[in-house]
Amino acid sequence: MTETDEPRDEAVEKELAGVPEDLLDKGEDDEVHSLDDALASLRNDLEKAQQDILYARAEAQNVRRRLEKDVQDARAYAATGFARDILSVADNLARALDHVPTEARENDKLSSFLAGIEATQREIEKVFGLHGITRIAAKGLPLDPNQHQAMLEVPTDEAEPGTVVQEMQSGYMIRDRLLRPAMVAVAKKPG
Repeated sequence: MTETDEPRDEAVEKELAGVPEDLLDKGEDDEVHSLDDALASLRNDLEKAQQDILYARAEAQNVRRRLEKDVQDARAYAATGFARDILSVADNLARALDHVPTEARENDKLSSFLAGIEATQREIEKVFGLHGITRIAAKGLPLDPNQHQAMLEVPTDEAEPGTVVQEMQSGYMIRDRLLRPAMVAVAKKPG
């Protein structure tokens, strides 16, 4: 210590105990400058760490939202595979009822049998409704490639080109997703 230096108090001495000698030997301006640099560096590190924390929180929130959506979708569409399989049963039941001759409907013995089959068909439709399975409207509507599968074109003047004129197989949605497209015939200009 020189005569112009003031004696350092004990608290300052303790703080400087861990500082390397080369920093202590510098003048007061250099010491302040290096401490400012260290402080600026620490502030930059703190800002970077805070930014990293924000990004990590945002990513965790995105992952949580994705998982919640996946769980909701799994619940909403869990019956998709089973529903596809049962559609053929519903189709066969509808085809059977469509091909019953009028004489059979008038026969007392067969009419109760047919009433039972029709009740079964209504029950299937009710169960479909409970699980969000709905029939796709087709006939008389413009072809919608998201819901209809055009199987053939029919030349006709009775409908606008691109309009569904015949439904060969019903299509179904499960909530907002396509379960099976409707197989349809589409009108085209004759000639």
